[in-house]
Amino acid sequence: MKNVSVGCIGCGKMGSAIMSGVVHNPSVSSVIVTDKHHESAQNFAQTHAQKVRAAQTNSEAAEADVIFIAVKPAYVQEVLAEVRQQLTDKKILISMAAGVTLAQLHEYIGVERNPAVIRIMPNLPALIGESMTGVCSNAVPPESVAIALDLLNSCGKAEEVPESLMDGVTAISGSGPAYVFMFIEALADAAVKFGIPRKQAYIYAAQTVKGSAQMVLQTGTSPAVLKDDVCSPAGTTIEGVAALEAAGLRSAVIQGAVATYNKSVAMSKR
Repeated sequence: MKNVSVGCIGCGKMGSAIMSGVVHNPSVSSVIVTDKHHESAQNFAQTHAQKVRAAQTNSEAAEADVIFIAVKPAYVQEVLAEVRQQLTDKKILISMAAGVTLAQLHEYIGVERNPAVIRIMPNLPALIGESMTGVCSNAVPPESVAIALDLLNSCGKAEEVPESLMDGVTAISGSGPAYVFMFIEALADAAVKFGIPRKQAYIYAAQTVKGSAQMVLQTGTSPAVLKDDVCSPAGTTIEGVAALEAAGLRSAVIQGAVATYNKSVAMSKR
């Protein structure tokens, strides 16, 4: 993979977050961005002036080798109709529209067009290069998938999953940051209750979550085992764990993820 040109149709929060990582990939030669609010594309291009150009039309972005679709699900069909003629079998099309399936993407493109179609679900930490992105495809050349993974690993971590698991990916990593932010906020509220200043409370809570997550990723140890390592017999932590269990923490998290999953499934059936 070298000298790859990338186009991104939709330069909102998620599109610009992904492009912020992609633009630093040494194999990417240029990036073309568009947005219905042209000033958003212009602002992004000005921030990354050496590689990025803001285009007036989606067709200009579709001139690239790899085309990201980063518009709201309701606009995907309209955008693909606009650039359909440029979607040759030499192109890679990557959609991050929640609930829009591979079958729907192929339907919108039309049977006479045959680009490598890939569906992804990134998440908000792409803004700081720490995204967790699920990637799925069907009958796509391995080299095309490899290019997509390389680009997406510029924004954090990307892994392939079958499309049947994408609703689960949406529920866990796609929406998961919101759950984690709620936990950090609650933990910080407790810190404030104990007299810790609000600004410092956020630091203590967020760093604790960050460090704990890093331990899971770096050690490969089960979170259950790591939790037990913190809980001394008759100690303070086990009292807190018991209280959280009584309040239904695990059940609440699972119920939240299930609600998100069900919504994702419903969106893909429209």
